[in-house]
Amino acid sequence: MSTDDPQIDPDEFRRALGCFATGVAVVTTVDANGDWAGITVSSFNSVSMDPPLVLWSIAHNSANYETFMQAEYFAVNVLTIGQQELSSRFASRRTDKFDGIECREGLHGAPILPEYAACFECRTEVCHDGGDHKIIVGRVLRLEDRDEDPLIFYRGHFHSKGEPNSGGR
Repeated sequence: MSTDDPQIDPDEFRRALGCFATGVAVVTTVDANGDWAGITVSSFNSVSMDPPLVLWSIAHNSANYETFMQAEYFAVNVLTIGQQELSSRFASRRTDKFDGIECREGLHGAPILPEYAACFECRTEVCHDGGDHKIIVGRVLRLEDRDEDPLIFYRGHFHSKGEPNSGGR
């Protein structure tokens, strides 16, 4: 086996990636028909301070892939520790993800969740191929930090302030 193209076991890769604690966010946008779309991500990260850029990624096989590839604007809603159910809702393939949620319209119509730790309203700058995902880089146009504890995902479970949450998966 070549050291330039090692064979990595997918389960071992997933377990090792679980060692890196991540925040959890719901990325939202509005499609060409004016319908809201949203997806749970843990791949959110900063890229640049000047200009203010962030990135996240979406799987090619996501039901929302085409919507986000065509979206010029999106919002990243960083979830709070009490929003595990919302994380699961937007991670699912259900079509009624926004039912019962009183969102407001952000820049260019992207839905903003009523509760969040922080929210970043962005314009898509560029998309890059990344294996079975597309990496989306966005320029932050507006943000709000509510000084709330974020929802953290680590080793397959939700956590709060370094301790596993009793409602973890």
